[in-house]
Amino acid sequence: MTIPAGVEVTGPMHPRYDEILTPEALAFLADLHRAFDPRRRDLLDLRRRREADLADGAMLDFLPETREIREADWRVAEPAPGLVDRRVEITGPTDAKMTINALNSGAKVWLADHEDANTPLWENVISGQLNLRDAIDGKLAFTSPEGKQYALRDGDLATIVVRPRGWHLTEKHILVDGERTSGSLVDFGLYVFHCARRQLDRGVGPYFYLPKMESHLEARLWNDVFVAAQERLDIARGTIRATVLIETFPAAFEMDEILYELREHSAGLNAGRWDYMFSVIKKFRTRGADFLLPDRNAVTMTVPFMRAYTELLVRTCHRRGAHAIGGMAAFIPSRRDPQVNETAMAKVRDDKTREAGDGFDGSWVAHPDLVPICREVFDAVLGDRPNQLDRTRDDVRVAAADLLAVHATPGPHSETGLRNAVSVGVQYLASWLRGSGAVAIFNLMEDAATAEISRSQVWQWLHNDLTLDDTGARVTRELVERIADEEIAKLPGDPGDYAAARALFMEVAVADDFADFLTVPAYERMP
Repeated sequence: MTIPAGVEVTGPMHPRYDEILTPEALAFLADLHRAFDPRRRDLLDLRRRREADLADGAMLDFLPETREIREADWRVAEPAPGLVDRRVEITGPTDAKMTINALNSGAKVWLADHEDANTPLWENVISGQLNLRDAIDGKLAFTSPEGKQYALRDGDLATIVVRPRGWHLTEKHILVDGERTSGSLVDFGLYVFHCARRQLDRGVGPYFYLPKMESHLEARLWNDVFVAAQERLDIARGTIRATVLIETFPAAFEMDEILYELREHSAGLNAGRWDYMFSVIKKFRTRGADFLLPDRNAVTMTVPFMRAYTELLVRTCHRRGAHAIGGMAAFIPSRRDPQVNETAMAKVRDDKTREAGDGFDGSWVAHPDLVPICREVFDAVLGDRPNQLDRTRDDVRVAAADLLAVHATPGPHSETGLRNAVSVGVQYLASWLRGSGAVAIFNLMEDAATAEISRSQVWQWLHNDLTLDDTGARVTRELVERIADEEIAKLPGDPGDYAAARALFMEVAVADDFADFLTVPAYERMP
């Protein structure tokens, strides 16, 4: 294989990888890198400066310089084919089994995840692209080690919407001019290069979920990438569509502006609730008691600051003709324990009922068994309508103070909550380092976002000298270390199996310097 000038592939070339890493595809990635990576790095620097300002006492607010955009009358593009009715969306990584199960699940949309539910193991990055292409071609099949066979069904399959990695992550196995490439551009570029035309031939298009953005300037960068890719691939401008996850605290104050930047490519916004909670902690982790959240599992979607965020999201989207998609219910069913299963089903039903009643056009589930519940709830509200874009929620009034009302969140700061955070964090990182990014722990689906809440909450409690409500103990490094050892001793296998995960958890949960994302140091430990 002839590698384009300036490009180096350092990852191993397993069977069929040459079908994805073609000279033409690598040249396309190189063009994207050279055109857009300097801006990506500048925007990451802007994030760091903004965070430093917050640490020094600044406060988030709606931007005065973009008031005209918020007050003007404009709308995004009409919903694209395959994205008109989104009442049920399923999420999951792009391994072969999940790809088949998700597409067969009966959901309207599958979020094909190269981000939080995945790990950027080289084999996952490239095999995921192969699985997506094979699925679009209708030839993906999988046989489990136990001999169970999986194949795509005949008839309607879920619309594929790919979530690339966030702007902060790099791909160390593909270098351009000696520099690591952007994980975002690699995941986007390989998919759009190989699959855009395939999708158009099927009557849909190349669609994306965009994670972790903190400003409309980051959305503008994505829009420019879309325009350049469409020109290079000779497909019509506006063919690419993107749904943005509003999952950072700063982005909640720029929803209108984000939709505006992407308006010809916009497919709406999603309430990325778990990363949103992480971002709240992260951005105000040094600001004292007003931003100290209680136990992770006590922070529900009905607490004031979360309620304000979701209400504003629906109103903003529908005012602009954009879909509002609800967030993930982390509860997962159990096929072995009827009581656990009943509890999970009830909680998911309650969650989706609230979202449908609030005006969301659809919502997420993480397991095929939950698709029928979500569909039933949204069917009851939507009927034969594909969405409820006509419900503009003019009754909603959300001020900056409402979004910032973290202090009004009820709930304990308990040793039970601390133990849960430590155990979940260590167990998740152990799985992540082995190459699996979506893990069932304590009957909840944990991914990088929920693990981020766990470790950032430990950091916040520790560095704000918190005293636990139930024991009266102050949270110290020594206490966290002891709890980690005690919780690991309860887990199956040898405690030594968790040594690397424990060390990484301590690095991101108790060190004086706060790591922006736990996946960044974790990636450096991955081959």
